[in-house]
Amino acid sequence: MIEVEKFIPGGQAIGVLNDPGSKDHGKKVLLWNALPGEIVTEFEVLKRKNRYLEAVATAFERGSNFRKIPADSCFLSTSPWQIVDFEFELKTKRELVVESLREEHIELLDGVEVEPTRTDGKEWGYRNKMEYALYWDKEAEKIFPAFHARGTHQKIKIDKSSIERPELFARALEIVEELNKKNEPAYKFQSILLRANQDGEVSGGLFVKHEPHPVFSNLTDEILGRTYSYSPNGFFQINLPVYELALEEIKKHISSEKVLDLYAGVGTIGLSVARDKNLTLVECDKSAFKELEKNCEGTSARPVLAKSEEALGYITPDETVILDPPRAGCDKKLIEKLLEVLPEKIVYLSCNPSTQARDVKLLIEDEKYKIEKVVPFDFFPKTPHIENLIVLERQ
Repeated sequence: MIEVEKFIPGGQAIGVLNDPGSKDHGKKVLLWNALPGEIVTEFEVLKRKNRYLEAVATAFERGSNFRKIPADSCFLSTSPWQIVDFEFELKTKRELVVESLREEHIELLDGVEVEPTRTDGKEWGYRNKMEYALYWDKEAEKIFPAFHARGTHQKIKIDKSSIERPELFARALEIVEELNKKNEPAYKFQSILLRANQDGEVSGGLFVKHEPHPVFSNLTDEILGRTYSYSPNGFFQINLPVYELALEEIKKHISSEKVLDLYAGVGTIGLSVARDKNLTLVECDKSAFKELEKNCEGTSARPVLAKSEEALGYITPDETVILDPPRAGCDKKLIEKLLEVLPEKIVYLSCNPSTQARDVKLLIEDEKYKIEKVVPFDFFPKTPHIENLIVLERQ
């Protein structure tokens, strides 16, 4: 028996196995398909470690009032929080941000708190990009779109998926139908990658094993009044309406004439919030940089091809620095340079509140910076992923 205590960063719920007859008695169990307050009586172990287990709950003695019936049978593969009431999800994501700050012993000043998680209220059909595996059904003798079962390499076929824009799943079914008409084998193909813009136009297609990935037609989308071009298989935000909410908040904190956008991608943050400023954007990925150059056309913005931790000479005291690093957070050399130069403001958007809190802890040591704003955003409803914004102001 496991009494579930709480959610932890990463999205699993945690509890302790109470089974004196088991060799795992007393171990912590990280559970999918479980909510705080529930009592789990049966579970399927995914990984067994020395100090803990990872598992999927399969039977309960007591359920939670916040549990919802998942919309998809494949929910554990794509969006394991389909079982979570939406208001409880928003509350939990805020609490996980609070916990990330607490773990780094970060205390917010009077008048500053972690704000409620912001959302556009749309729980379903928000993802504009999806990648589907291909599953060969021996009995039906045809291909089905599929996802990988969580924690395994096993494929599970799907006939419904609710978190992506409906145009994507419809197109995936069309591609699979075309393959079945030609009697193609599933093993020949790696996956189907598709992307849709806000007008519902879809680009992308099949990846064939042992062949170079095809170049798909670019898509365009408008963000805060500016049009951006991007590749379907490149980096671009998954949930544009909520992304715009974050950009509107970021824009409020751009007060300097000079702005440096690090980890810029195709430029959607800097060009959306500071294109009328003296703007420099730094990106290291060559494919994304080509898109960044295109998106900078017609502006005075300066795109720079470099790693952010190697473009330290662009950091000056009289500017706002925008950070949007990958999940691993900022390179230590970059944090050290920020503390040396002390730009007047740092706007830090992160997809990983834990590494963000680690970096922010370094920035506020010795009271060189103070935290001005903390706002979580629900970019990925029905999943445990959190996007968090922290604004730091030079003391």
